[in-house]
Amino acid sequence: MAQLGPTGVSADALRVTDGRTGKNYELPIVDGAIRALDLRQIKVADDDFGLMAYDPAFQNTASCQSAITFIDGDRGILRYRGYPIQELAGTKSFLEVSYLLQNGELPSAEQAQAWNAEIINHTFIHENIKRFIDGFHHDAHPMGILVSTVAALSTFYPEAKQIRDPAIRHRQIVRLIAKMPTLAAFAYRHAMGLYYAYPDDDLSYVGNFLNMMWRATQLKYQPNPVLEHALDTLLVLHADHEQNCSTSTMRLVGSSEADPYSAMAAACAALYGPLHGGANEQVLRMLQTIGRAEDIPDYIRRVKAGELRLMGFGHRVYKNFDPRAQLIKQIANEVFEVTGPSPLLDIALEVERIALEDEYFISHKLYPNVDFYSGIIYLAMGIPMEMFPVLFAIGRTPGWLAHWEESLLDPDQKIGRPRQLYLGEPERHVRA
Repeated sequence: MAQLGPTGVSADALRVTDGRTGKNYELPIVDGAIRALDLRQIKVADDDFGLMAYDPAFQNTASCQSAITFIDGDRGILRYRGYPIQELAGTKSFLEVSYLLQNGELPSAEQAQAWNAEIINHTFIHENIKRFIDGFHHDAHPMGILVSTVAALSTFYPEAKQIRDPAIRHRQIVRLIAKMPTLAAFAYRHAMGLYYAYPDDDLSYVGNFLNMMWRATQLKYQPNPVLEHALDTLLVLHADHEQNCSTSTMRLVGSSEADPYSAMAAACAALYGPLHGGANEQVLRMLQTIGRAEDIPDYIRRVKAGELRLMGFGHRVYKNFDPRAQLIKQIANEVFEVTGPSPLLDIALEVERIALEDEYFISHKLYPNVDFYSGIIYLAMGIPMEMFPVLFAIGRTPGWLAHWEESLLDPDQKIGRPRQLYLGEPERHVRA
C-alpha cells in the first residue's frame, strides 16, 4: 500500500483540484516528475481534450530519461556517467571520455587501445567529399560546410539507415567521431585556399586535427604538446551537456528513425546559432568592443542599465558557477605561457573581477560560463572565430551520438510531436 501524506494523499502523488469543476485528481510522482499525459484526465467535459502544460522553450519539461549526463545547476555540478567533470578533464583523453559516453564505463588500457585504433582507421573521408567541399564559395562559413558535409555522409553510407542493427549502429558512431575533425579541418583549409592535409595515423586524435589544420610544407607535423593537451581538455569539457538545444534536436530528428548522419547534421545546424555554438564568439566581440580595461566600468554600468548584455555570464542551467569555466581558466594560463599574453585575456580577467564583486551580478547569480574563456584560448592558438562552433561540434559529437542511441533504445520514446496552444481564428468560411 502506498504511504499516505498528512492530507491523506499518497506521499508519492500530487493532488490537484480543478477550480473549474471542483474535482480532485491524484497524479503519481515518479523520479521527481509527473507524467504530462496524466494531465489529460483533467477535463471540464467528456469531449474535452484534457489539460496540457504550456512550457515555451521547454524550461521545465523532461522530454526523456537519460543515464548519460547529470547536472545540478544550483550547486555547479556536471558529471558524465557519474564521474565529476573535474576528475575527467585533463586526466582522461577525449577519446576515453567518448568511450565512456558511448559505453557507460571508462575503458581499460586494452579497450582504450582498441577504441583508438578503430577511430584512427576511419579518419579518412571519401575523395568525392573533397570535391563536394570544393563546390562551396571560398568565403563559405566553415560551420555551413560542416552541416552540409555531415548530411552528405549519409549518401556514402546507405547502410546507416539500418539503425536497429547494433553492429551497423556502432560503425556509424565510430565513423562520425573519426571523421568530424577531418571534415572540420578540410572546411578550414578550403576557406583559407590551402591544400587538404590528410590524416596522420601516428598522431593522437587532437594532434591529428592540429596536423590537418596547420601542416604546411613539413613532411611530418609535430603538434605543440601543451596546445594539444589544452584542446583535448576543451573537447572533453564540451563532450556533453544534457538536453541542450542541439542534443534535443539530435534526439527529435532521431525519433523519426532518420540515419545518424542526418540527425547529426540537424544537431550541427542547431549548434550553428549564435545563442548556442556561437556564444564564445560573442564574448570575443564584446571584449574587443570594450577595448581597454579603463572602459570596463562604463560597459558594466550600461549592462546594469539594460542597454547591453554581458556575454559569457549566466547560464540557463547553472545558477551557481559553471564548473567548466573554472577548468577552462586554468587551461588559459597554460596556453598563454606558450602563445604569449593576450590583451583580451587581461580585459576578460578584469571584467570577471569587477562583475563578481558587484552586488547586481551576485544577486542575479550571473557567473562566468564555459564560453567566457574558450574563445580567447582558441584565438590565441590561431584558430579564427568562424571555426569556434566547428570545434564545439567536434567536442559534442560523442554526446550527441550517445543520446541518439539511448533514445532509440528507450521503449518509452516515440516520434517526437509536441503539442501547441492554438490562438488563431475560430472556424470561419469563405464568402461566395
